[in-house]
Parts: sequence; structure tokens; C-alpha cells
Amino acid sequence: MALSEGFPQNTPSRILSDLIMHRVGLFVCHGHDALDLAGPLSAFNQVVTAAGHTPYDLQVISQAGGSVLGNAGLPIETRPVGRRRFDTVLFIGGDIEPMRTSENIAAAKKLGAKASRVASVCTGAFLLAETGLLDGRRATTHWLYAAQLQSRFPGIKVGGNSIYIADGHIWTSAGIAAGIDLALAMIERDMGVEVARATARLLVVPYRRPGGQSQFSAMSQMEPESDRIRIALNFAREHLAEALPVERLADAARLSLRQFGRAFRRETGETPAKAVERLRVEAACLRLRDGSEPIEQIALAVGFTDPERMRRAFVKLHGHPPQSVRRESRLSGERG
Repeated sequence: MALSEGFPQNTPSRILSDLIMHRVGLFVCHGHDALDLAGPLSAFNQVVTAAGHTPYDLQVISQAGGSVLGNAGLPIETRPVGRRRFDTVLFIGGDIEPMRTSENIAAAKKLGAKASRVASVCTGAFLLAETGLLDGRRATTHWLYAAQLQSRFPGIKVGGNSIYIADGHIWTSAGIAAGIDLALAMIERDMGVEVARATARLLVVPYRRPGGQSQFSAMSQMEPESDRIRIALNFAREHLAEALPVERLADAARLSLRQFGRAFRRETGETPAKAVERLRVEAACLRLRDGSEPIEQIALAVGFTDPERMRRAFVKLHGHPPQSVRRESRLSGERG
């Protein structure tokens, strides 16, 4: 929801920012995770420094109010839900079972019904799912709990590999630090790209990762043990547009061809050629989501010799062609 909604289109943004207070409620339960709360709370709070003013009125809330103990043993003071109404409500993750009490579910339903934008961080998706607002929608959560969310709520289309998903006015994010990406995406939607970028710089985090980006990068999935293999992978990532035969990677790692091949397979579980293909597909995904470059141009830019080779790599790794990545990204933007 744009903060300017309800005002004349020619109203200056500076005046809008002074006039509007966008109420954000961060709902916590017993056993909440401190970073699930602190990440988005800090992001929204930094907007005042990034923009010189803020439209956000932030309140940490709970079903009954008072001190609520987190799963790290740290209590936080909260306000009771009562008759409060918020423009954006975030259900904060943590221990799943304590949040699924009848009282919490009733409070969540009441908050969700009144809010213009509803979101969850990490396992907060389980409480959001109890409200019925996720039925028939795409959603995500921490990768560790994605299968459990899908099993408990089969009506949800769980995308357990995404950092965050915006399906209409319902937003969900993966675990822990992904709550910052979620908040930055909301800030960008509300305040514009420059404010979101400035907020990210203040948080000392990369400007937000695309929502559809995997919770794990190709590099982290391979997790090489030795510096030499990491050097080879970094070299490959920095030279994707060029030919990357195994001889070139072995030279970058300063290993003989035989030593490199054995070490690479042992540490990553796959061949150098397959690893390079994975890195190229990941780079192509980011460009497909973030821009409007022709697919043929993207294929060449990330090192595929032609679009058909890129298409085959996408189908093999993800089960769908590159066009579907761009189409899904555009649909998400329209729904949001």
C-alpha cells in the first residue's frame, strides 16, 4: 500500500511524509525470536535518519500486553492488542507452538482483518496461516520449517526457497535476517528506492536481495572447505561471461588439473562444469527479476553461448524455463 493513497496525485511527497503516520504493529508471542523482531524494527526505525523524517509509528504488541519472554530468555515490553488498528501488521517468528494458542489466533485474525498490509517473519507464517489469510496464496518461511508449513496448511502454496514473497497485500519472509529484506522492500514500496537504499546503508547490509532469490546462494550451497576451491569459485563468478574450462579454474586455484578435479568434487559434490552452470543460472535469475534485458542478451552476459543452453540449464536446475522467472517477478509486482 502506497503511503500517498487517498491524497491528490499532485500532492508533494514532502507534505505527504509530514502528514501521514503509517501505523506498524509488530506482534510477538511467548518464545519469539529476538532477531526476527529486531531486524524489521531496526529497518523501519532507521528511515527517520535515511529520509530526515519518518511516516512510521512503530509499536511492539502482544495479545495481552506487558512483558513477553523471547526464546533467548530476553523479555520485551509490549502493548496489548485491545482495539488497536494498524496499517501494517507483522507477525514475528519464534517457537511455533506457543504462538498457536486460541487467544493469539483470535488476536491475529482481528489484526489481519483490519490491516491494509499483513506480513510474517520466519515461523510467524504459522500464526498468519491460522488466520486463513494465506489460503490459496504463495508464502514462504524459514527453509527448515517449509515442509511443516505445507503439511499443516495444504491450501498454501509454500515456496520454501524464497527470501520473501509478496502476494497481494500479504507478505511473508524467510527466517532471521530475511526480515530485514522484507522491511526494506516495504520501505521501498512506501518511500521509494533512494530512501530504501539509504536505510540499507545505515543498517550496513546489501541493498535488499530480490524476494524470489534463493535463501541460499549457489556459493553457500556448495560450501567448499579449502581456500583454493573458494578462490576458484570466486574467480568463476567474477568471469561468468568468459569461457571457463576446468584448466582455467585449476590455474586460478594454483593446483594441477588432477589435484583440482579431485579436490573440487570432494568439497562441493559436483564437477566444475556443473558448478559454473549453477553460478550462471543464479546470475541470470537476478537479471531476469531485476530488469527488462532481452533473454538472449542475459544468456550471453552470464556465459551461456545461446538462449537454448540457458533454457536447458534452468529446466534442469529449477524445473522451469527462464521466461517463467520473469513472468512470476512481474506478477508479484502487480499483486503487491
